[in-house]
Amino acid sequence: MSGLKDKVVIVTGGSSGIGRATALGMAKQGAKVVITGRRTGPLTEARRDHPNIAAVVADVSSPPDAARTVAETLNVWGRLDILVNNAGAGTILPLAETTAERIAAIFSVNVIGPSLLAAAALPYLKAVNGAIINISSTYGHKAAAGLSHYAASKAALEHLTRCWALELASDGIRVNAIAAGPTESGALTGMMGLSPAQAEQIKTQECEQIPLKRRGDPDDIARWIVSLADPASNWVTGQVIAVDGGLSVV
Repeated sequence: MSGLKDKVVIVTGGSSGIGRATALGMAKQGAKVVITGRRTGPLTEARRDHPNIAAVVADVSSPPDAARTVAETLNVWGRLDILVNNAGAGTILPLAETTAERIAAIFSVNVIGPSLLAAAALPYLKAVNGAIINISSTYGHKAAAGLSHYAASKAALEHLTRCWALELASDGIRVNAIAAGPTESGALTGMMGLSPAQAEQIKTQECEQIPLKRRGDPDDIARWIVSLADPASNWVTGQVIAVDGGLSVV
């Protein structure tokens, strides 16, 4: 039997892409999952993937939503074992176009949101020797022109991962991260705000740069998240695992 059977998992940004694939992967292993997102429609659609998936409309950039997400998870499933901080924000932002508001929008989702949600979840994770998995990016440790503040936010999330792993080890809580490479998730035309033509150009360039010559599929990332969540990985903490087709070593 899977070590995830009857474990309760929160997956932020769970209505599409990596988050949706992760939620389904967890549910298939017997976990009970709460996915979060800002829009009811996509959440409702993703919830239909499996009877073990419930949904909460929540915005990780909104501080009150952190405690509410945890409270609603407890109300639905009665406990909390695993937190997956998957929701992300970013944009192509050259330095000349930088404003305080645009920087804050990125960091509120990628740094502040995961921090507040982890803090709200902490008492319940302590009770069960739980786990936190943060979703970073290749660009959390690889430089890229035009992505400086997105990259900096992911670098911050990776260092939070290491620091939390040390801080929470005595509580039996493991903290790890997956640094995902370019993945087929709709982020280029969605989060990054590119036109379809621009997105296709970027995809071609990325496939040329990636040693394995393809962009990732959400399942490529999700299976590693599921693996880190499983109690079989109980001697792994403080790690940032690159799943990016080799892009980070180029």
